Amino acid sequence: MDYFKKILRFAIPYRKYGFLNIFFNILYALFSALSFAALIPMLDVLFDQTKKVSVMPVYTGMGQAKDYLQDYINYQVTQFAGDDQMKGLVLVIGLVLLLFLLKNIFNYMAMYFITFLRNGVLRDLRNAMYDKITNLPISYFTEKRKGDVIARITSDVLEIQHSFLSILELMIREPLTILFTIAIMFFISVKLTLFVFIFIPVAGFIISRVGKSLKKKSARVQKEQGEFLSITEETLTGLRIIKAFTSESRFSKHFQRSTDRFFKFSNSLLNRQNLASPLGEFLGIVVIGVLLWYGGRMVLIDKILDPSSFIAYMGLAYNILTPAKAISKASYGVKKGNAAAERVLEILETPNPIVDAENPIEKTSFDKNINFNAISFKYEDQWILTDFNFELYKGKTVALVGQSGSGKSTLANLLTRFYDVNEGTLLIDDINVKKISKRSLRNLIGMVTQDSILFNDTVAWNIGLGKEGASREEIMEAAKVANAHEFISELPEGYDTNIGDGGNKLSGGQKQRLAIARAVLKDPAILILDEATSALDTESERLVQLALENLMKNRTSLVIAHRLSTIQNADHILVLQKGKIVEEGNHAALMEKKGTYKKLVAMQTIG
Repeated sequence: MDYFKKILRFAIPYRKYGFLNIFFNILYALFSALSFAALIPMLDVLFDQTKKVSVMPVYTGMGQAKDYLQDYINYQVTQFAGDDQMKGLVLVIGLVLLLFLLKNIFNYMAMYFITFLRNGVLRDLRNAMYDKITNLPISYFTEKRKGDVIARITSDVLEIQHSFLSILELMIREPLTILFTIAIMFFISVKLTLFVFIFIPVAGFIISRVGKSLKKKSARVQKEQGEFLSITEETLTGLRIIKAFTSESRFSKHFQRSTDRFFKFSNSLLNRQNLASPLGEFLGIVVIGVLLWYGGRMVLIDKILDPSSFIAYMGLAYNILTPAKAISKASYGVKKGNAAAERVLEILETPNPIVDAENPIEKTSFDKNINFNAISFKYEDQWILTDFNFELYKGKTVALVGQSGSGKSTLANLLTRFYDVNEGTLLIDDINVKKISKRSLRNLIGMVTQDSILFNDTVAWNIGLGKEGASREEIMEAAKVANAHEFISELPEGYDTNIGDGGNKLSGGQKQRLAIARAVLKDPAILILDEATSALDTESERLVQLALENLMKNRTSLVIAHRLSTIQNADHILVLQKGKIVEEGNHAALMEKKGTYKKLVAMQTIG
């Protein structure tokens, strides 16, 4: 229940629907019990047991409440029907029908209002999950499988929604139905009702034993669902490689192993869950059977209970079975939902290590320099940068070169605060980046990466990400600077052409020029180019390089270079090795040193 207390805060905005649901559930429970009690006068008329009462009875206290109520109903039947039994029957049948009608109207109203609460909680939980996912640092998702995260925001949240409804019924509707029913059963016969109470705890204990392991079984099912969703997501992402290496059967076996486990876990969970209903019903019928024996003895031998009251009493006793089964089913649902809530709250309650300072600085301009001051950084236990020092001045272009794993991309990630430094300080205009709001910091920076990340939408929408509310003219101007306008104009619907998942309807060079256009539209003060041309053919590289030169004009640029031919005009080049600067200077100076940089250039020239 601890997890559901945390989930309950999502219901606060919808509490009026919750109160209305409770109100109509109370009425439903009351009329559910009364509708069966109303069978007594109907049966009295039917079996000619109705006592003729011609004088309005007088209420003398709680001790005589049952006799007063029976006399009052008999008086009304006598007044309405006289000696005509059919008229009396029509009256009591009308009463029964009215009570059942009201009961079902109240049932519908209770379900009507709970719908808004259920779906509202579902929506807000998913929104909160999505916002949390987009706010968590990138490092969090290097440890999580995307499919598992997708499972949590879809099926786990849906499981919480179903369980949330169950727990409301568990707390309000069904217990009240049982309470009101038992109250009327006491009203009819105290002795018989006390006899019933001997058996109910025994049945409840047996049912509760069945549900004990449900949370553990449900957690296994949900975890395995995340597993095969992850495999599906990875398969769709890497479909070309899977086909190229004819690995379809290997991935199919991998997927089948996961679905086989899901099959086994689901069978175990559902079989245990499905046991609740028949077990509850059988135990209920056992109680009814014992009641028939004991109650029948009270009617036939002891003569202390009249037949019509006993028949109505049996209806009331059976009326307890439905809510008792619902409570049993709901308690199982809560156990399943508890496992789902635990998985959802694990994400929602994950602390974000990269947060704004208490009163962050809103920096709107870049005026002087970027200073990496004795920076050290590690991924888990592996140090990537150690005591790194460098200063990038406004308007200059600095290139970072070196082997994979030397720390080039890490510097870009630290500057954008995708990660925070472990030691040292990173300053922009002598202000620690941790004191600058993340939003204003990232608004100063534009980025073009090796993998031009595009989205399944139109060309205009993808470029427009660079500036919220950008006009079509601004988007087209940015595309022209990025050498993209010409090929966009040739697309079937121009700027309104959908480019497919990840932009896969476009070539590599076209995708990269769209990414550059996006950065052009943003018009950033600081530009990060992360191996922006390394994945392109020669012709595409020439067009993209021209677009990049247009983008870099009068900007401060940090260029992570794979192809060294693209950075020969950089103002300063840093050669990195194992997180440290081993050489620095411009292209000409580094070539003269005949060191690491010249060896790298020579290797690429030979290649």
